[in-house]
Amino acid sequence: MSNHVYKIIQLAGSSSTSIEDAIETAIAKAAKTVRNLDWFEVTETRGQIEDGKVAHYQVILNIGFTLEE
Repeated sequence: MSNHVYKIIQLAGSSSTSIEDAIETAIAKAAKTVRNLDWFEVTETRGQIEDGKVAHYQVILNIGFTLEE
């Protein structure tokens, strides 16, 4: 097993559908420009309420990726 060093970035993902969709949207966007994505951690969850219903979800997540040699 080799030793790894990770860089961690923080992103905010949003969705009008679900928390899971907000997470997947943020990760998909990051994957377009960042290589070696390895893990994520949701650190905050919040949303917007309209007319007594959830209108929008937002998550803050840390994403770790392996630094290249």
